[in-house]
Amino acid sequence: MSNHTQPPQPAEGEPTPRIGVYVCHCGLNIAQTVNCPQVADKAAQADDVVLSTDITYACSEPGQQQIKQDIIDRQLDRVVIASCSPRLHEPTFKQMAQDAGINPYMVEMANLREQCSWVHMNDQDQATAKAETLVEMAVSRVRHLQPLHEDTLPLTKRTLVIGGGIAGIQAALDLADSGYEVTLVEKEPSIGGMMARLDKTFPTMDCSI
Repeated sequence: MSNHTQPPQPAEGEPTPRIGVYVCHCGLNIAQTVNCPQVADKAAQADDVVLSTDITYACSEPGQQQIKQDIIDRQLDRVVIASCSPRLHEPTFKQMAQDAGINPYMVEMANLREQCSWVHMNDQDQATAKAETLVEMAVSRVRHLQPLHEDTLPLTKRTLVIGGGIAGIQAALDLADSGYEVTLVEKEPSIGGMMARLDKTFPTMDCSI
């Protein structure tokens, strides 16, 4: 016996989410194992999804332009990208969303490449079913996301370098050349570290410092 629960409804006065879902083929990285059109069709049945489609390369310039145009034309306020690892392209899609006028934190990704197609290459039916579940979870999560806003804090251009060896000296010089006030701390009476104990260095036999 299955038990289905209704998702929570938006609070009174809050607009209903308008979700767009994009299932990326990633060339053949995903499409050779996962039936991407089928996954997109299944996602289209979810609540609050106003657009669901498969796309050849979501991360490409034409793919991003298509998504941005859909955001504008369909008034999407949150997006699910079912593609590769978020470690690879999440910044790309967040920037794309921001360029299209929605908060970049209203983007959710489902990893269909590393977590699905690459580990289930020999079972297309099960890989497709798993992909449908991953996308369904991403839709459920993005439905409840809230916009986040980044703060910019003032920077004090002052740096502490601990250790007056060759590495510390060079770091202090580089930072000073970049416009930072530098305080160099060394526990010994003189700087130079181990290098200062050497008379000459190979192969030039120059003075060590």
